[in-house]
Amino acid sequence: MEPPLTIQDQLVAVTIGLVTLIGILAVIARVPLIYNVRNLMVRWRITLLTAMAFMMVVGLLVVMLAFVNGMYRLTESSGRPDNLIILGQGTQDEVFSSLGFTDVDSIETVAGIARDSENRPLVSKETYVIVNQPVVAPQKGRPRRRFLQMRGVQIPEISGEVHDVNLQGDWFSQAGVRQAAETDKDQSTLIEAVLGEGIARTLGSDRTPEQVANAKNRDRLDVGDEFTCGDRRWIVVGIMKSMGKSFDSEIWAKRELVGRMFGKETYTTMVVRGENRAEAARLVNYFGSEWGKASLQPMLETTYFNNLNGTNQQFLIAIIIVAVIMSIGGVFGVMNTMFAAISQRIKDIGVMRLLGFDRSQILISFLLESMLLAVVGGGIGCLLGSLSDGWTANSIVGSGQGGGKSVVLRVTVDWAIIMYGMLFSLIMGAIGGLLPALSAMRLKLLETLR
Repeated sequence: MEPPLTIQDQLVAVTIGLVTLIGILAVIARVPLIYNVRNLMVRWRITLLTAMAFMMVVGLLVVMLAFVNGMYRLTESSGRPDNLIILGQGTQDEVFSSLGFTDVDSIETVAGIARDSENRPLVSKETYVIVNQPVVAPQKGRPRRRFLQMRGVQIPEISGEVHDVNLQGDWFSQAGVRQAAETDKDQSTLIEAVLGEGIARTLGSDRTPEQVANAKNRDRLDVGDEFTCGDRRWIVVGIMKSMGKSFDSEIWAKRELVGRMFGKETYTTMVVRGENRAEAARLVNYFGSEWGKASLQPMLETTYFNNLNGTNQQFLIAIIIVAVIMSIGGVFGVMNTMFAAISQRIKDIGVMRLLGFDRSQILISFLLESMLLAVVGGGIGCLLGSLSDGWTANSIVGSGQGGGKSVVLRVTVDWAIIMYGMLFSLIMGAIGGLLPALSAMRLKLLETLR
């Protein structure tokens, strides 16, 4: 049995079929296409307005789809197939998870766990919390609070290797704190933190213009910069380079300090690297059914992040609804333009009939004119929408059942989204032009010459 076609394959098939149909219509059309082009140029004001309607609708659709595409890519890239994540029994999100120390204290001794170059088991013991932080000088109409993702890790070098983190700077020290400089009026200790690039940019936006002017990195916080969280001063000792993963939006610090400050003394998460994919799958079964110390909720890391696509599905459904509403307006706009064109060219239609063009040729001519508008307007819309590629945006990924993660994602435009935009534009043009074209075809010869 052959595998079913993917959505991308179906998209390509539909687009190719529609373009082929337009090509066939253009070939069999006896009315020269230049006639339609000249008429569009003569009525350039109406043509421009209609093309702009296509451009705005398609451009907005491309940006919205690129946003969701960026969310999907972020969740897909965040997990490794040879990693497994262990949560408390009955939880699907680490924000709700709780693991007792005695329940997981000997996980490192289980066979099948990968080891680093120093023969240490690749097991990352973590405490994940969400911190409610007031926004310094919030802009009018913007949220006054933000939710920071704080991840306390036991041994940062191990956690960094398990999660494939590329670090700029250093990991925090064994103590996790350092003394403020002697010249600092406030002699309190500073908590050492490692930031993802995404959250570094977010926190960097809280700085005053004077602080930005004196900073070595004006776009984001950098190594050596300070910020405030939970009534304590924090100092950045390292930056996790952007990898298109959810960790770009997290703050990492010493686990004991994070747990004590934010009331989460237990572990929430264990991330374990299997020796290979097969071993990772075996370990999932082992910890789920054979581990005798406690009831755990193990799953492959890729499965965990795929479960966070519930929010993506909600966004996608909302975009489809918005696209349908916009398409209705676009169809009526095309109909209005084409009906106006027919009312101005009734005598032209009569002359073409006298010259021997039959009704079907009149239908094809006006339908192609509508499709030409769709190609031009939709193409410009796709071009403008593609300029959003690489933008960063804040969003939430979650299973749709509560919880979730606040992430900084990269808006991504790919060939599939461009094809969606053009297909959407061509369908609008075809539907919007069909009824006026049928109306032109049904005009009687004597009526057109009066």
